[in-house]
Amino acid sequence: MLLSFLALCCGGAAVLYVLYSWLIPAAVQYNAWLALLWHDAIVERALNILTRSTRPQRLLRAVQKKAIKGDPQSVISTIDYFCRHSEWAMNVGDEKGAILDSVVCEVSPSTALELGTYCGYSTVRIARLLPPGTKLITLEFNPDYAAVARQIIEYSGLQDKICLVEGASGDLIPKMQELFGIKTFDFVFLDHWKDRYLPDIKLLEECQLLRKGSILLADNVICPGTPDYLEYVRNSPRYESKYFKSHLEYTKVEDGLEKSVFLG
Repeated sequence: MLLSFLALCCGGAAVLYVLYSWLIPAAVQYNAWLALLWHDAIVERALNILTRSTRPQRLLRAVQKKAIKGDPQSVISTIDYFCRHSEWAMNVGDEKGAILDSVVCEVSPSTALELGTYCGYSTVRIARLLPPGTKLITLEFNPDYAAVARQIIEYSGLQDKICLVEGASGDLIPKMQELFGIKTFDFVFLDHWKDRYLPDIKLLEECQLLRKGSILLADNVICPGTPDYLEYVRNSPRYESKYFKSHLEYTKVEDGLEKSVFLG
């Protein structure tokens, strides 16, 4: 009886392991809402309880353990490896990151703004490509994310090129001139709350922080999606927009970036 019970427990554990490690992750690779439900609602919460830590903290530990200090590319590669092989996270990711890189290099901005720092992955990705003398201003609402991002930015050695400000984008955007002496931004990367994309670019317009030729690049416009933002930039005579098809970070789910040139 005892041997049968132990065999049943071992069999059940083996089935759960296969489901958790292989079958479910493979299944959610191609379904947007299953992917977000699995990674963000189930796995993250379970690991938070089991490890008594948060996903950003686990990501930070991976960087501190495996990345080369002072090497931004090593930090980026370490985070990508962690997110593909250990635990998914909502960075822009390596595939869309290559598109982000190409746009930043194309613009070569003298003033740059990021809305949504999270753990600092895209912040490091952008800052490493900025021309000398350019400082990236990045806004993060969540203080726990900001605390981790600061450590990752410092670990990458780019702290002198980045100014991380905690607070709501709607409160901080009107203060850009007052806080930083910024007249206009050459480049803006949107990767924060999706329902803030449209209000925040309208706020940038109202505060005259966009000039003719300013580039907006918005992540996750398909998954989770920003339909009101897309409708606005694609139909407004003030913008010329182009969609870059890609995939949701570290999955096969369709997602993409929308690049919009402000026409004045």
